[in-house]
This record gives sequence, C-alpha cells and structure tokens, in this order.
Amino acid sequence: MTNDIVHITQAIKLAAEHSTDGVHGPFGAVVARGDAVVGEGWNCVVDGRDPTAHAEIVAIRKACETLGTHVLSGYTIFCSCEPCPMCLAAIYWAKLDRVVYAATRDDAAEAGFNDAAIYDEIPRGWDKRTLPAAQLGRDESLEVLRAWKSNPLHREY
Repeated sequence: MTNDIVHITQAIKLAAEHSTDGVHGPFGAVVARGDAVVGEGWNCVVDGRDPTAHAEIVAIRKACETLGTHVLSGYTIFCSCEPCPMCLAAIYWAKLDRVVYAATRDDAAEAGFNDAAIYDEIPRGWDKRTLPAAQLGRDESLEVLRAWKSNPLHREY
C-alpha cells in the first residue's frame, strides 16, 4: 500500500505541475510495479495536436518503450483521475493488472472534461449512435482477417 500512495501522489503531482501552463490538461499517470516506475505521462493533447495523448496513453506508450513490449502484465497504472473510455480500453489492451485512480469521472466533468456522451454511445448499435457511420468493403476486409489468422508468423495481442 505504501507504493500505491507514492505512485498516486506522483500521478497527481504530474497533473499539477504540467497543467499550470493552461495548455496541458490536469491529468497525470504512472505505470509501475513495486518501487519501479517504467512510464509517466501527462495530458499532451493540445500541444501535441493529438487527441489520443491523454496522460494514461502517454504513460502506457513510455512504459512499453522502456520494457520493449506491448504487454504490461504485472504492472499497475496510477491515474490522477478515473480513466476515460479510450484510456480504459488502452489499459485493457496493454493487459495492465490494476488501475488506481484519484478523482472520479464526475469530478472531471465538473472541471469541464465530460465523457458522459461517449459512455452513453458505447452500448448503442451503430444505427443508434449520433456519429454517422457506414460499412463498406467487408468481404475484402474479411480476406485480410482470415489471412492474418492463418499466418503462422502472426503474434497474439
């Protein structure tokens, strides 16, 4: 538990330090196991011109680079705020063991970061979402997927 306190404090500190310029959002994240920190991140959406550059994504990318793998089993991510849907998906894809967060998504919404519309959209079918969508090229895409599955060189995710 001591490491949890140290790492969540560091995530909050990263959020505080990097958001004073008004450009970086007030979010920080740390990927760690025990005492070892393998990735840190803070919100870089605006300055990086990258809508995916949330603190959690940045920390995961740095951890993967540090460890030379896309699998972060055995590690925990510490977030200054509850992860948004995109970050939560990345956490699952990275196979992190655990999430420890400080503020809630409702707290973030009060600060102007409201993800409620995304949470509402996820369980809806494409025909009921607010974002227009069309499906094209399924047969061709299925060929690529089948080729991948039968390729003995493919690596599991």
